[in-house]
Amino acid sequence: MSVETDSEAREQLIDLAAQFYDQFAEGDVPSMEVPTRTKSNIEYDEDKNVWVYGDRTSTRSAKSVRGAGKLLKAIYTIDFLAQQLDEGRSSTLRELYYLSESWDLNEAQFSSQDESNDLVEDLEIVSGATREDFHMRPEESGATIMGPLRLREQTRRGEREIHCQEDVGEGGYQIPNNPDTIDFLDNDADFVLAVETGGMRDRLVENGFDEEYNALVVHLKGQPARATRRITKRLHDELDLPVTVFTDGDPWSYRIYGSVAYGSIKSAHLSEYLATPEADFIGIRPEDIVEYDLPTDPLSDSDINALESELEDPRYQTEFWKEQIELQLDLGKKSEQQSLASRGLDFVTDTYLPERLDEMGVL
Repeated sequence: MSVETDSEAREQLIDLAAQFYDQFAEGDVPSMEVPTRTKSNIEYDEDKNVWVYGDRTSTRSAKSVRGAGKLLKAIYTIDFLAQQLDEGRSSTLRELYYLSESWDLNEAQFSSQDESNDLVEDLEIVSGATREDFHMRPEESGATIMGPLRLREQTRRGEREIHCQEDVGEGGYQIPNNPDTIDFLDNDADFVLAVETGGMRDRLVENGFDEEYNALVVHLKGQPARATRRITKRLHDELDLPVTVFTDGDPWSYRIYGSVAYGSIKSAHLSEYLATPEADFIGIRPEDIVEYDLPTDPLSDSDINALESELEDPRYQTEFWKEQIELQLDLGKKSEQQSLASRGLDFVTDTYLPERLDEMGVL
């Protein structure tokens, strides 16, 4: 997945539009087929070691008014993206949604940003390019890296070299929208620690965890953006660094880990490009709630439903995850990363993480 040049991305978009016209010319009803994006249609690719879409598909066909509207919006979007690539410009997903209001047909305009986002994903799947290739970007995620890594990035003002400890403030190096514009020059890192919350990320940096353990601390900032997952995968694949994921102890945080390791359902077409199947989950684990007597909150009904859903999710069908999820359902409790502070501000960096990383063979 992904292409090497803007002209190649533009050509693939134009080829897609040409297919619709060819269908017209041959007397066929124009249509576009895309994989069904549900968890029942993902399967494990043993060769690539990632979760991908299965054989089930959905058809966008002009046989129905709704299908014709989707194809119309696809043509308008392709025209906009092709022009954007011609001009060497970029735009955000949010801007695309609002920009459609200026299109000359009301039927081509998007009713919500979810609709425009879904269409861009459709175009990725059928064209074989990514939204980054189309120069489309989300709003800034604010995700960062702190640690012993020197890199070179391409900017509108040319190249610049940055050390992700020495040349940045306490906030770290902000991950750009397209991490493939980065070259890794040198590093003294031993592993990557991807952290869910900003509070925990700040605790690790303040305590000097990145320096003492030669760790690249990646702030996921909640559910990680594609750029965050992409650079994490590159750090693993290109620098041969183990990747570990440290989150809260609740079902939504397990899905954060899952998006790093397994890929998300909505972007399963990009799993080989974004997912790091070798990533290990550090915690907070339900067993930690018991072992460390952590402060907790009761599971809500939505938490329970999410855990039960994960027990049926093919990506969580390992003995580890089944055991931990069932234990959490039995406990009826969840806990946050920062609950470790109940044992002192230094407990997480002096005891919890070193012991867990040692058990996992990372240290």
